[in-house]
Amino acid sequence: MTLPTLEATPIPGLVVLRLDLREDARGWFKENWQREKMVALGLPDFGPVQNNMSFNAKRGTTRGIHTEPWDKFVSVANGSAFGAWVDMRDGDSYGAVFTVELDPATAVFVPRGVGNSYQTLEDGVTYSYLVNEHWRPATPYPALDLADATVAIPWPIPLDEAEISEKDRTNPSLADAERMQPKKTLIIGCRGQLGRALQVDFPGSDLVDLDELDVTDVDAVAAWPWHEYALVLNAAAYTAVDAAETPEGRRTAWAANAGAPATLAGLSREHGFTLVHYSSEYVFDGTAEEHTEDEPLSPLGVYAQTKAAGDIAVATAPKHYLLRTSWVIGEGNNFVRTMKRLADNGVSPSVVADQVGRLTFTTELSRATRHLVDAGAAHGTYNLSNGGPVMSWAEITRAIFRLAGRDEADVTSTTTAEYFADKPEASPRPLNSAMSLAKIEATGFVPEDASVALERYLSADA
Repeated sequence: MTLPTLEATPIPGLVVLRLDLREDARGWFKENWQREKMVALGLPDFGPVQNNMSFNAKRGTTRGIHTEPWDKFVSVANGSAFGAWVDMRDGDSYGAVFTVELDPATAVFVPRGVGNSYQTLEDGVTYSYLVNEHWRPATPYPALDLADATVAIPWPIPLDEAEISEKDRTNPSLADAERMQPKKTLIIGCRGQLGRALQVDFPGSDLVDLDELDVTDVDAVAAWPWHEYALVLNAAAYTAVDAAETPEGRRTAWAANAGAPATLAGLSREHGFTLVHYSSEYVFDGTAEEHTEDEPLSPLGVYAQTKAAGDIAVATAPKHYLLRTSWVIGEGNNFVRTMKRLADNGVSPSVVADQVGRLTFTTELSRATRHLVDAGAAHGTYNLSNGGPVMSWAEITRAIFRLAGRDEADVTSTTTAEYFADKPEASPRPLNSAMSLAKIEATGFVPEDASVALERYLSADA
C-alpha cells in the first residue's frame, strides 16, 4: 500500500485525504483508517473510540449541517456523496465553507466545531465516520440551515427535491446559529500558591479545589464533565514532607501525590485532554551532580516516593507535560518570607549550607507552563526552576538579609545532619537539588535568574 496524500482546505484543521484504492476484478480494498501512516502525514492523533455507519437508501438524501463537539473522520464505504463543511467555531474563520465529492478513495478529517453535512449522489450509499468521543444522548450542539444564503452551499440536487429530516429543515441561519466555543482549561488546586499563579497565565479557566473536586473520590471523578476540557493543570499536591512520614500523612500523601495523578492520566487517555502535572526534585536522592529528566528515580522519603509514583503514572497519558521543579516560592507562607520576617525581627538564624539548588517562583513555573502549551512543545518531562547560579539555603538567606538591610554575617551555617539532629521524625532531603534546564531551554524558554526574581518578590512584599 502506498501512503495516502493530504490536502489542506480553507477551513483550519479540515483536511482531505486521498486514499490508495486497490482495485481488481473482485472489487477494491483500501486502508480507510491507518493511524501510523496518517499521523505521519500530519493528521492529528485524534484517538477515535466509535465508528458509525449511515446507510442512505435514496439519491438526494441530505443530512446536516451538524456540529457535534468531537472530531470526525468521514468517508463513504460505497457510492458517492457531496460533502459540505462550515466552520462554526467562534473566531476569524467562522462561516468558512468547503465542499468536495466523496467516493471510496476520498476521506475528510473534520475537527471539532466544524459543521458536517452531505448529500448522496446515488442510491444505496453507506457513509462512515469515526469519532473520538462516545455518543451521548441529548448532547446539545450548534446546527445550521442547509439552505442558508450566507454560506450558499451549491447542493448538486436542489434541496426541495432532497430527502431531509424535519429536524434538519428547521435549523437556524448563520446569523442566528450558536458558535462553537473551544474546549476549556481546568485548574485543580486553584487556591494553592501555584494554582493562584496559574490563574494569571490561564485566565478564564475553570477553577476547583478539594471541596469542589476531590480527584481521590471515585464518585466525584465519575460525575465531572471531563469531555469539556482540552487542558487540565493539576496544581494540587500533598507537600507536608515531614508529616508524610506519619501513618495518617502517609495515606494522604499516597492518595494525593500518586493516586490522583494516576486517575487524571487515565482520564486524559479516555477524553484526550492534555494533562499538566507538577513534580519535585525529591524524586532523586541528590547524589547526581546535576539532575536531568532521564535520571533514574531514587526517592528517599515517603513524600518523595509518592511524587515518584505520580511521575510514573502521569507518563502513561499520551498528551502530558510533567514539570519537575525545586524550592517553590509563591503566595502564602514560604522559606523566603520566613527568612525576611526573621531579618525584620532582628533574629540571626543558622541555616543549612549543604543543601544546594535553585529557587522556583510560581510565576516562573506558570510562565513555563504557558510557554510549553502555546509552543506545542513535545510532550514529556521537563525540569524547571529559575536560572542563575546554584546556591545553598544559607546563601539564599544571606541574599534575603542583604536585601532587607541586614548584615549577611548575621546568618550562620549549619549542616543538614546538625539541623535535624533533634528531629528524628523528619524526612530525608536530597542534598543536591540542582537540575539541568537544557531541555526546556531548547524549546525557546529562557528561565529568569533566581536572584532577579527574589529581589522583585521581596520588593512586592515591602
